Amino acid sequence: LIDIRRTAISPMSILREFKQDEAAGLSRSWLEVFGVDQEGMNTKDFMWHVFSGGRYPALEGENARAAYLSQVCCEFIVLSNDRNIAYLVDTRPEDRPFSDFYVFPPNLAWTMAFTHEEGWLGPYYAQHPNYAELNTSNLTRVKKQQEKAYAKSRGWR
Repeated sequence: LIDIRRTAISPMSILREFKQDEAAGLSRSWLEVFGVDQEGMNTKDFMWHVFSGGRYPALEGENARAAYLSQVCCEFIVLSNDRNIAYLVDTRPEDRPFSDFYVFPPNLAWTMAFTHEEGWLGPYYAQHPNYAELNTSNLTRVKKQQEKAYAKSRGWR
């Protein structure tokens, strides 16, 4: 058995490894936002079918990748498509830890869906309906984290 933590997630730090039932809960939360119109989309096999089937607005391909790379956040959830494995990491993943997986901040402001069909279908980037408000919250957290790091570098506790 390959240790996913060492081979796929490195060099970022894993802040938390979610239990299987927690990963399933993250999947349900993801579908509550992005899969609201999933009827007939076979999200049981691939949640990203909501994007490929046009049921939720999303950018695709290089446009999706550019939008994803522009996102700034303190923490990211990496969720496998089988809904059994999920990690909270400190760096936006750019490598492929799984064949099909999802990356999103804990508040689900946006998501990136990487697919095994990349080049034909995907990857997909989509935003939460309340993206502006949720992303402002993410940016505020990043700013506070940067301020704390600066203060610490100056000898503050």
